[in-house]
Order: sequence, then structure tokens, then C-alpha cells
Amino acid sequence: MNDYSPLFQKGADATEYVSLGKDGLAVERLGAREFLTVQPQALSALAERAFADLAHRFRPSHLQQLRAILEDPEASDNDREVARSLLKNAVIASAGVLPSCQDTGTALVVGEKGQQVLTEGDDAAAFSAGIARTYAERNLRFSQLAPLNLFEEQNTGTNLPAQIDISAVPGNSYDLLFVAKGGGSANKTFLFQQTKALLNPEKLHAFLEEKVASLGTAACPPYHLAIVIGGLSAEQTLKTVKLASCRALDGLPTSGDATGRAFRDRELEAQVLEMTRKLGIGAQFGGKYFCHDVRVIRLPRHAGSLPVGLGVSCSADRQVKAKITADGIFLEKLEAHPEHYLPELSEGAGTAPLKLDLSRPMAEIRRTLSGQPVGTKLSLSGPLVVARDVVHAKLLERLQAGEDLPDYFKDHPIYYAGPAKTPEGMASGSFGPTTSARMDPYAAPFMAAGGSLVTLGKGNRSPEVRQACAEHGGFYLGTVGGAAAAIAQDHIRKVETLDFAELGMEAVWRIEVEDMPAFLVIDDQGSDFYAR
Repeated sequence: MNDYSPLFQKGADATEYVSLGKDGLAVERLGAREFLTVQPQALSALAERAFADLAHRFRPSHLQQLRAILEDPEASDNDREVARSLLKNAVIASAGVLPSCQDTGTALVVGEKGQQVLTEGDDAAAFSAGIARTYAERNLRFSQLAPLNLFEEQNTGTNLPAQIDISAVPGNSYDLLFVAKGGGSANKTFLFQQTKALLNPEKLHAFLEEKVASLGTAACPPYHLAIVIGGLSAEQTLKTVKLASCRALDGLPTSGDATGRAFRDRELEAQVLEMTRKLGIGAQFGGKYFCHDVRVIRLPRHAGSLPVGLGVSCSADRQVKAKITADGIFLEKLEAHPEHYLPELSEGAGTAPLKLDLSRPMAEIRRTLSGQPVGTKLSLSGPLVVARDVVHAKLLERLQAGEDLPDYFKDHPIYYAGPAKTPEGMASGSFGPTTSARMDPYAAPFMAAGGSLVTLGKGNRSPEVRQACAEHGGFYLGTVGGAAAAIAQDHIRKVETLDFAELGMEAVWRIEVEDMPAFLVIDDQGSDFYAR
């Protein structure tokens, strides 16, 4: 008796593809069987094109969801402002010069290679060659760090290595999913080892509400949220989370059976989506649209284990399908004209922002912010100092050695960011905020030393940062995550290296901004917009 049944029964593929031709393909016969042969250069060219497309373009369905926020009378003003910013960003990125996000991501390739598909050499090497060309020749960022030993690292300068996972499956086609995954959304992937006791409607709903709310806004909502309950291993659970967040498993059946097949629970998806809309977190700064949609997938499990996975695809929603068949090489059609989804380029409703002149002394900047309620809209003009994780670690070492912070950390607001490459003729490459929480351990010692008294980034921060702001008169400002191309084109006027030039994108930069949008998130009393 053969009890085998495929675990993932994906259903028909409704994706719209564009043809890239047949170069490098041939069909050969061996006895009664036909085989599709694929040359390495075809794989390289496909990967190069795929990662170029997804750096600049989005799926039409994603853009339509942003448009729906603008049309929803229940959306908050801040929801609409974020959605409008993200659509403007998509329009700018679609020109192919500035990528949609400054964190152009880790390159991931997930492949299902039919056993009647023959390739020469190492497929991973061929895909990597194409990926490296894309990152070298376009205005993307190199983010991969090679460990030289346990504690020392060095940027690879190629954005390699890529994560490449290829499975052997029946058939004569090569099905692929290309993904660029930024650090912010990757860091919002979680595994919880639970027990049978969680499989109770009341307990499961309470658990999910707690865990989903804890995602916060650091990964640039609105999110495509994926929840996986069960799994034959922790690794399978998390891989399923990744694929579900890319909407690569949407065709699964909607009910289980005795074979243990994976299925989507549409009822729980609707319930969780409604729950996210009542959280009040919204699209980064309060409102309804914390999530665009939700996928809940149930997997089989060992009787003694219940893994639960949780993850998101963020506003930099970057994935594209491809397939290679005897008919040719095909790539999913992404939207080349996102302006169709953006109604009149009008500004959002609501109160006018408070204009903040960053060229004034730090004491005056703080006096202007003091007394303003958290949630106040701001418009920033003047100099910012840009610094990220590595610089903060180096400066903390100086403090601990009895040295002082540099004056630039005391005299200017600190913007947590790291730019992509600057296109020729432009002042800046894509230059959006990075996750502020990574700098939380440095806030208290730096503020005590007179630095980091006004910081700017994205997402929520820890209670320790709130306490440091209250003790030292500090402020934390948030700006829209996921709009890096728009920030570069519309708001950054000048960029120059200030310190630690050897760190590349992790260097200290001095930038000049004009009318850069922001919100007051934490004030000098320790009040926190996200803690309300």
C-alpha cells in the first residue's frame, strides 16, 4: 500500500509571466524520454534580471492594497500618509535608478528543479554570478558580512553569498522564486515551540494577538503577515513562513485530510486580520492598516511538538516568480507603471507639520520639541549625522575607555540609516531609516555623555530608551520606513562622509535634508507614542 501524498499541494499557478526568450535552452531525447537542457548562462541572466526587477518594481496586487488604504474612509490620516508615501516611492523606484529600499537585501533563490531538467555545472554558482552582476552594476547596497573569526567581520563587497535552496521534483520544468529580504523584516521572523495545549480557540487567539502586536513597526508595515502552525521540524515551519509571506503558497487547499497535507485556514486568516486592525498600531504611526493581509497555514506535526512560526513581508515587498520550460524562460510580470495606483499627487489630510530647523543649536531644537505631544507631525530641514550599529559599538568602546563622544554626536540629531549607492548626478542613493531598536543599548550611555539627544529612525524602542529620554531630556523621532527612494529624491540635498570612511555604508555621514517628514515618537518626559 502506498500512503504517500504530497505535503504541499499548491494548485494551479495563476501568475502572469513575461517571456525572456529561449537562449540557452534545448530539448534532447534519451530513449523514450525528453529532457530540457539549460545552460549556466541562462540561469545567470535570469537571476540578474529578476533581482534588478524586484529592486525597483512591485506586484500589482501589493500596489492595489496600498491604493485601497487611500480609498478607505476608516483609514487614519497617518495610514493614508504612509500609503501615499509608499506609492510615491514606488513611482520613483520604477524608473530603475533608485531602488525602493536602501536595504537591498539578502538574495534568496528557492528552486524546484524537475528531474527531466538537465543543467551543466553548479546551479548555485550560475545564479550567484547573475546576482553579483546586478548588485555590482546597479545602485544597490552590499550588506553581507563575512566572519573573519568569531568576532571580526568584513563586508564581502558583492552582496554574496546568496541563500540558494534547490529541490528535486518530478517533471520537466524549473520553477523559481527570487526574493530580496532586508534585515528589518528578516528580524521579524520568530519560532515558538508550543504544545498541544495551544490548540484551543481561546488560547490560540490570545497567543496570536500577543505575538502579532509584539512585531511592532520596525519592519515597515503594512505587513503581509504569515503564521504557520505545526511542522515536521522547526526548519520546515520557518521555511513555510517565508514562502507564505511571499504568497507562494496561496493555492494550497483550504482543509486538511488524513494524509497530513498542508492547508490554509481562511477563517482564522480573516479573524487575525480583523484583530490586527483593532490593535491601533496602523501603518507605522497609528490607525487600522498594520497588515495588508494574513496567511495562516496548518502543517502536520510530531505528537510531542508544536512549532509555531510567525513572519512578515514588509513594505519592501520584493519577490518574483520565474519558470523555465521547453517553451522558454519566463519571469513574473511586475508593475512598470505604479503611477496608475496613485490618485492625484495631493498631500495627506490633517494638521500641517511643525517645521524643525536642524541647523540651530541642539538646545534650541530640544526646546522646540519639548511640550509637543507625541504623534506630532514634523518637517525636518538642515543637517543630520548618520550612524548605524558598527559606529555605535566603536563609540561605546571609546566611552568605556574614558574618551568622549565626538562633537558631531552632540551637536546634531542622529539618523539611523545606511545608504545604497549614489547614482551619477544625484545627491544621494536610496537612504531610508533602519531599525532603531538595534541602537537601544547605546541610548542611555550616549545621552549621559551629551550625545544622541535627538535621534531619528523607524519603529518602536525599548522601555530603557524611554527612561533615558526622561532622565536626559532626549527625543526620538520616527520617519516613514519603506520610502527610501522618495527620501533620497525629494528630501536629501547633500551627503558627505564625516568619519569611519573605511566602513563603507556603515560610515558616519553628514547629510542635509529639506522638509523631511517625521513624527515625534518619544518625548523628554518618556511618553511613547507606541506605548499608548
